[in-house]
Amino acid sequence: MVMRNSANERPARRAAIGRVTLHDEVAARLRSMIVEGELSPGARIPESQLCEAFGVSRTPLREALKVLASEGLVELLHSRGAIVKRMCVQEVADIFELMAGVEYMTGQLVCQRATAEEVEELQDLHARLLDFHRRGRRSDYFRTNQKIHRRIAEVSGNRVLAEMQADFSGKIRRARYMANLQQARWDESVQEHEAFMEALAQRDGDLMGQRLRDHMRHTGDVVIRALREEGGA
Repeated sequence: MVMRNSANERPARRAAIGRVTLHDEVAARLRSMIVEGELSPGARIPESQLCEAFGVSRTPLREALKVLASEGLVELLHSRGAIVKRMCVQEVADIFELMAGVEYMTGQLVCQRATAEEVEELQDLHARLLDFHRRGRRSDYFRTNQKIHRRIAEVSGNRVLAEMQADFSGKIRRARYMANLQQARWDESVQEHEAFMEALAQRDGDLMGQRLRDHMRHTGDVVIRALREEGGA
């Protein structure tokens, strides 16, 4: 499957994109389509269909593809367009392993350095996360989940750590979305969020670090198992 529309159907026309942040907006839409499985691993990017659907020319689309290639989501083919990049099981496993250690340090630092206002901001995001889970709004949940982890890293006060978290999170974004497709893991993930947010409220850095690390490990275990069952390389 390439897109949910059949080969004989015209793609549903989406709202035209404004010109101010054109290729960034195109990249954001394409990123969501890839992460959420609307564009399948190994599938060719249907440039003409997407240009029509988004109401843009090929130039911003191709600029967006370069951005997504840098994130490891697409593979650019010389003079032959682009395809959705297949996930390498070992690379994904290596990134999750590294991210577990990063999350532990992040938990320690954020409990030491976050202001009361920043803790409140994270609690508000967490409340939204719980609401999206209750209502079964998986895509909104996932975006909020990503924002929570990104903000925790930013609030840690270590810019290098935050940049590392953003870089590696981008590389495993699609893999992390896969984990929440399993209802049991989705429910478990929410409980893990509750647990590390409790540790943050207590300003217990060691406990928050441990819970963030375990959360990342559990997600990685689910993803790696699913990829191997699918016969991933």
